[in-house]
This record gives sequence, structure tokens and C-alpha cells, in this order.
Amino acid sequence: MTPGIQRDLIPSDDALHLIGALNAMKDKLCNAAQQWELLDENGHIPATPSYAALLQHAADAQNISRDVLRLTADFARSPHHTTRVGSTVLKHLATAATMSSHAVSHSTETAESAVTLPRSANPTDRHYLTNRMVIDHASARAFLRRTSESLRDAAKELDDHLGFQRFLGTLTRQEGPPVPPPPRPGGRHR
Repeated sequence: MTPGIQRDLIPSDDALHLIGALNAMKDKLCNAAQQWELLDENGHIPATPSYAALLQHAADAQNISRDVLRLTADFARSPHHTTRVGSTVLKHLATAATMSSHAVSHSTETAESAVTLPRSANPTDRHYLTNRMVIDHASARAFLRRTSESLRDAAKELDDHLGFQRFLGTLTRQEGPPVPPPPRPGGRHR
């Protein structure tokens, strides 16, 4: 294997560790997006949405976003981010970090609307706040899903990279050590 190719490879143990972390975080995001509920079983907003529950969604989104940011920063500090596959993984992680931070802001705005809604006496204001709350909540969940998709894409990139390494390993084993050239006929030639 040439030194250039060798330098561009992420060690298998590091790639496997990162894939495990990405998959765990992806699952956490998917679970949060599925479990966060605003609407009741009839598809309507409750008369008094639970501010505490919606604020907990925002806190959970903040924790998840912090974990995504930490993972992204750790990878950006590693020497692997300079490889070809590493730069692609870093792009996916940067997208995930951005998407997760948007989920936080939309979650907090949903909670803020829940506090303001009961105080609103004007039906037009109430209708506006209700719609805004639904849109913000749906947006927060969508950003969680997009974050999850970016993490999935980063893990797939690393998994493909490991497949490439396995392929290179089979080529190297098949080639074996160089065979010495056949002996030349005896005597000197001029």
C-alpha cells in the first residue's frame, strides 16, 4: 500500500468507535422526535398545553445539541478530519450541529407560546399563537430528524471507508511479497 493511501486511512478502531457513537446519538434523536408530542390523540392542541413538558423537550434538545456539538468538536480536533473521508464526515457533523441547534430554538419557542397562550383573550391572537406553537413544535421535531439523518450519513461514510480498508487488505494479502525476478542466463553481455 502506498504511503499516500496509508496516510488517508482512518484507523479501524477509531472509525468503529465513532460509528458506535454516531449510531447511539442517532437513535437518541429518533426517539426524541417520536416521543415529543404536542397534539392530543384527536390531533388537537390541548386547551392548556403543558409548559413543563414542552420546556423539558427544550432541555432535552439542548442536551442532545450539546452532545452533537461535542462530538463534532472532538472530531474536528482529531487528525482524521484532514483525510478525504474525514472532511466529508466533518461536513455531515457540521450540518448535524447546526440542525440540532435549530431544534433547541424551536423547542423553546414552542414552550414560550404555551405560556403565552392561556393569557391571550383575543381569539385572533390565540389562533396565531396556536398555529405558531404547532409550527415551532413540528419544526423542532423536523430538525431532530435532519440531525439524525446527518449523523446517519456520517456513519455510512465511515462504514464505507471501513469496507474500502477491508478491500485494500484483501488486495495486499493477495499480492504478497514481491517475487524476485527470474535468474538471467549466465555470462556477461556487452
